[in-house]
Amino acid sequence: MLRNIVIRWFVNALAIAVASHLLPGIFYFQLVDLLLAAAILGLLNAIIKPILIILTLPINIISLGLFTLVINAFLLALTGSFLSGFVVEGFWPALIGAFIISIVSMILNSILKEEDRA
Repeated sequence: MLRNIVIRWFVNALAIAVASHLLPGIFYFQLVDLLLAAAILGLLNAIIKPILIILTLPINIISLGLFTLVINAFLLALTGSFLSGFVVEGFWPALIGAFIISIVSMILNSILKEEDRA
């Protein structure tokens, strides 16, 4: 249980680091800021995201689930507002960053699941 939480935390941190290196609008100052951003984003995804998904269900259905990306962008921007050492400069970097973080997390999680099966 604890091992899975730590692995997800580091996967999230690595995904945020990749997004930060690819986008000029997302950056962190120190490794501690990156790790805190990953922890806060993980907590927001666990607590606030399900509520937002339910509240925006009609829009999500009409957009065929693409509005979830906007929710992810909002949560990434919200994470940046909590930390002074992690900055998200606007909606478009947040949206593209959320997309990159989702893709990188999906790839890393599938790799880790393959290793667990082997």
